[in-house]
Amino acid sequence: MTCATRQTGAWPAAACSLSYHDQQRTSHVANMSGDDDSSGWQLTESDPGVFTELLKTLGVPLVVDDLYSLDPASLSDFQPLHALVFLFKWVAGQSSEPSSGGVYDPEFPGFFAHQVVNNACATLAVMNAIANIPSLTMGAQLSELFSFTAGMDPQTSGMAITSSDWLREAHNSLSPPSAISLDGLDLPKTTEDAYHFVVYIPYAGSVYELDGLKQSPVRHGTYSEGGEGWLAKAREVIEARIATYPPGALEFSLLAVHDDPLPRLQEQLEQLQSAGRQSEASELMVKLANENSKRERWAFENSLRRHNYLGLIHALLLGMAKAGTLDAAKEGAKKALQERTERRKKGEAMEED
Repeated sequence: MTCATRQTGAWPAAACSLSYHDQQRTSHVANMSGDDDSSGWQLTESDPGVFTELLKTLGVPLVVDDLYSLDPASLSDFQPLHALVFLFKWVAGQSSEPSSGGVYDPEFPGFFAHQVVNNACATLAVMNAIANIPSLTMGAQLSELFSFTAGMDPQTSGMAITSSDWLREAHNSLSPPSAISLDGLDLPKTTEDAYHFVVYIPYAGSVYELDGLKQSPVRHGTYSEGGEGWLAKAREVIEARIATYPPGALEFSLLAVHDDPLPRLQEQLEQLQSAGRQSEASELMVKLANENSKRERWAFENSLRRHNYLGLIHALLLGMAKAGTLDAAKEGAKKALQERTERRKKGEAMEED
């Protein structure tokens, strides 16, 4: 199996393409047989705008933001924080034992689903998170789906989730359209890095790790209700996991799932303006403007993801051919690809295009 990757600041972001069945069946992620177990699920990016749009489609009033630090000050900006989505590089031959000192909890009373098809780990991570948030508002279809899966084992729940046509359509709506098919060309099979999403949540007084490739939820111990609450324990667990990577590794990212701050900020602004506290109101207006600007950027980026660029590419190639520059550009691209391939074989870092 392969994955799509991109860079978000200092963090790599990607969409995984492996399933619980694949992990149990083989000791590696790369699908060298060419089998397609995606069941129509397409690769998605690890982008807060993508996750937030998905939640909006599901009727869930939460938003997602990048986390660049686990220090208390950074986490305080997103309170109340309901879940942490952790993306990491899936390494071949990983142990099936729980990470960071956790223990499997086969009696976990909440919702947990296995990932049973490829490419669905982003949406499955979201589902495993939001299904365990008490009294969360959600759309009628999602509520009915969770009611339908009540009492099911993780494997059957995973099948029910990924068999939902409307959920798959919501997931795929933010994936680039597939305008060109390479099927039947007998191209050489390649192995690419695979990345995977898991979530950390508070549940019944403990911090849990929900990983659709694991047999059961992983319990990482209880947390204190005082101070930072569950986030202090989650920080300890995630930092221990990050410490297993080589120093300076950028093979993971972290997203925060939290309440939408816009209604709260707007209410606070009205109160400050009514009280005549214009200085504080001005500061709050800056925060509101920044938040709205971020939403506009997300909307623009999501529109780019949905766009079919085949027509533009054809026009550019035609224009280059007419100008007599296409052959030189093609040879330059071949040379660049060959150099990148050689660097990859040597284990050197890949440059950004």
